[in-house]
Amino acid sequence: MHQIRSNDVLMHDRPIRTAIVGAGRAGWGMHCTELDRRTDRFAIVACCDTHEPWRARFAERYGDALVTHSIDEILASDVELVAIATRSVDHYDHALRALKAGKIVFLEKPMCSTYEQAQHLKRESESGPGTLYVRHNRRFEPGFREVHAIIRSGVLGDLVQIRLARTSFGRRNDWQTLLEYGGGQLSNWGSHIIDHGLQFLGAPAQPLRSIDGHLARVAAVGDAEDHVKILLTGASGAIVDIEVSGGAATPAPEYTVWGTRGGLVGMGNTLSLRYLDPSAELPPREVFAGVPGSEFAQPSGKLALGKRTIGSNFGQPEELPWIEETRIVPAGDPSEIWDHLYESIREETAFPVSLQEAVEVMRVIDSVREGTEFAQK
Repeated sequence: MHQIRSNDVLMHDRPIRTAIVGAGRAGWGMHCTELDRRTDRFAIVACCDTHEPWRARFAERYGDALVTHSIDEILASDVELVAIATRSVDHYDHALRALKAGKIVFLEKPMCSTYEQAQHLKRESESGPGTLYVRHNRRFEPGFREVHAIIRSGVLGDLVQIRLARTSFGRRNDWQTLLEYGGGQLSNWGSHIIDHGLQFLGAPAQPLRSIDGHLARVAAVGDAEDHVKILLTGASGAIVDIEVSGGAATPAPEYTVWGTRGGLVGMGNTLSLRYLDPSAELPPREVFAGVPGSEFAQPSGKLALGKRTIGSNFGQPEELPWIEETRIVPAGDPSEIWDHLYESIREETAFPVSLQEAVEVMRVIDSVREGTEFAQK
């Protein structure tokens, strides 16, 4: 948490002076757009980008801002917050330099390229002078929050398995498909969905039992993976099955959850639930160890010699008190993460995405990449 000293020039009620490092798709299209809705809390006063056309459009939109190609010029200025939205491969270097310059850093996902780098950034943040936050904004995605709340409510019973899927099909050909720039779906969408899976399993507070994965390139033009399969086994034995693919020709539900008393399927803003009535007490059942379908089988599971029974004993079906319902996901906006960032900086509240959680995402990414043709060089 960033500490505000009594002799700081910046007061609690003043907007945070913010620099955007990387004014491309994320920095320009997401960060700037989201901050323009929060001008009472954030003031965009500087920008750094190596691409001249991006600098030109930034200067036109923010006429009084410092606009430069040099991150060193940004770090030498009086900006308080540095929002880093450069290519993934540059995250570590840019964040490290900003931390050493004493800045507050809001770092786009993926946090960096390797687990080792993530650990280093965490140590730098904890030792000061700068403070690091990681932008896992999809933690505030309405669908995820609603599914998480349903699981925590206990209506589905104990968690058995969750399947998380983000799938499409496209011959993508931008830098996100190139390993040299940190591309690939594992770091791109995978960062978000791994974070979701870890939250469902209570990790890293409750350590994972195992991490298994498979990577492939199906439709993307570059050399990075565009198809990701991960199995995370939690401390309880519950499994999160993650599928992120740009090479999946048929759609899959975004959420499939199975618990000991029910389940749900979610797509878009609609969740379909089927669960046992929480107010109904299920009658006890006895195990039948006889031959399934035996004419001597009784519904009680006991043998009746000399008597014939009608019907079979396969599974001994019963009527269960199922409740089926459809829920519409409440409205929400992942850009809410900026409000939590402001409150953490100005009001010293706990930021909801801890550094340890962000580092754990990188540990999973490293583990899945290890030994594959897509491993970091």
